[in-house]
Amino acid sequence: MKQYTPEFKAEAVRLVLEENQSMSQVSRDLKVALQTLSTWVARARKGELAGTITHNPHTAALEAENKRLRKALAVAELEREILKKAAAYFAKDTVRGTHS
Repeated sequence: MKQYTPEFKAEAVRLVLEENQSMSQVSRDLKVALQTLSTWVARARKGELAGTITHNPHTAALEAENKRLRKALAVAELEREILKKAAAYFAKDTVRGTHS
């Protein structure tokens, strides 16, 4: 597997993002697999590729934390909905029980 320097990756990404060259053209010109270049561009857009203008060493950690928190929020919201339905069910059941 060929290893590329961070500078090479950054330049390839710059050609795509700043010079508006197509990924397929840059891939051919630099003799880099299209999938590899696509991965570099995606990582650069997330701020995860060293040497690119969007790179921020804290971005990846923040993105991971954001993803974790969104997942935890979704779980908490689901649990809250289940509890609301259970409370309504038991409240209705209690009302029926007193009228019997």
